Amino acid sequence: MECAVKSEPVLVRKLAVGGIVSLLLLAGCGGGTSPSSINQPTSSGPTITTISPNSTVAGGAAFTLTINGTNFVAASTVNFGGSAPATTFVNSTQLTAAIPAASIASTGTLAVTVTNPAPGRGTSKAINFTITSGGGGPNPIPTIQVLFPNSIPAGEQSFQLEVVAPYPGSNFVTGSVVRWNGSDRPTISNGSVNGLIAQISASDIAAAGTAAVTVFNPGPGGGSSNALTFTITTGSVDPQSIALDPTGKFAYVMDGGSDGNGGYVSMYTINPTTGALASIGPPMSTYGYGVYYGSGVNAGSVAVDPFGKFAYVTNSGDVYDYGDGADGSVAMYAINATTGALTSAGTINGNCPGLCLPSSVVVDPSGRLAYVANGGGGVPYNVAMYTINSTTGALTSIGTIAAGTDPLSVAVDPAGKFAYVANWTGYDSDGSVSMYTIDATTGGLTPIGTIATEVSPTSIAIHPSGKFAYVTNSGSNSVSMYSIDSATGTLTLIGTIGT
Repeated sequence: MECAVKSEPVLVRKLAVGGIVSLLLLAGCGGGTSPSSINQPTSSGPTITTISPNSTVAGGAAFTLTINGTNFVAASTVNFGGSAPATTFVNSTQLTAAIPAASIASTGTLAVTVTNPAPGRGTSKAINFTITSGGGGPNPIPTIQVLFPNSIPAGEQSFQLEVVAPYPGSNFVTGSVVRWNGSDRPTISNGSVNGLIAQISASDIAAAGTAAVTVFNPGPGGGSSNALTFTITTGSVDPQSIALDPTGKFAYVMDGGSDGNGGYVSMYTINPTTGALASIGPPMSTYGYGVYYGSGVNAGSVAVDPFGKFAYVTNSGDVYDYGDGADGSVAMYAINATTGALTSAGTINGNCPGLCLPSSVVVDPSGRLAYVANGGGGVPYNVAMYTINSTTGALTSIGTIAAGTDPLSVAVDPAGKFAYVANWTGYDSDGSVSMYTIDATTGGLTPIGTIATEVSPTSIAIHPSGKFAYVTNSGSNSVSMYSIDSATGTLTLIGTIGT
């Protein structure tokens, strides 16, 4: 059909004004575009041809999904299994979407679509994205069994978490990563075929609660392990020992850590009227934020010097594998006389057969000397002897002296003349007490014999008068009672009492 001639003057006249009407006239003659379609897609809508990747393993990390297709516009959005991830427009044939780890936590098939906004052309047909359970490739799915530690007080500093798989197989591979609540943490091998070490930040444990710990193996194959629960507590974890400062203002509780792992000192003020304890602040680590198989786990004893200036904590280390460099330590602290807060003064690391899996520490009444009972097995059992720097509280070794089997507790009489060590010996076995005199000049111990206890003694205490000693026997549910010879220091049994 041809346009009427009479319209031409109108066309010329309108062109002189602006030209929009000319488009209307041209459209009326079968050409041009209507105003409502200017700058709009000319196709029937967005389409997807491929997505990359088109599958992943459940529990995997966040990733970028690339969508290839046609008719994409700047405002196109991606729908990933019912969620709307952040979408980036690359060009009319490509989009990218940021897929979070939470969207691929479980196996299944998810629909991927692209939608153009109004006044666009609708939503594309779906392409499936598959989330598998892993396996089927050279990288296996890992399994984990134990966390060391598996609990820590809220507010602690950063620490190293060891994740251990069933021995001997671990299914860990190059690139295995520990995840804390689904997020990757810096991960290295612990030097063993079945262990990984992850760095956990202070922000991860700032508040009480729990965290799910998993290990993820990358593809091909691979996948996420079972989850173990890590607990962040509000207070002490496995408290085992308590000491008061000599003024009665402060109390210090040794926390062994859940399952005997870790090691902390919880600090408290003591209400002088009611005796109630109030926390001073987050617990102090006794293990230097190291790994489980280090020298500062399984904390067992805390002692305060008689002037309230210093505190000491024994860490027995790796009680399952002594002599491997995990031989325990003694943590040293200075005490703030006003607040009671502890400040680390360093540690003395164990080195069997010297300081080896220390179980107990005591400071003599003069504040000049410290003695540590070492429970390390497979080596000569002993007591490590130290002088104390009166300014810093640092310990300096003056040697070791032999003790009985499995020494667990050490005590000094109020006059500082004699020392005694309770030797556990073993389950269902009568134990003993090793007796020593203390050199008034050097602080060195000299053995003066042993005396029997009942079954499996665990602790020894000296009466303030210096006349009596008492030993708890865990295996026979009893307390052994002794008199002390004031001249020689030897003990004489005066009876037992059941508990």
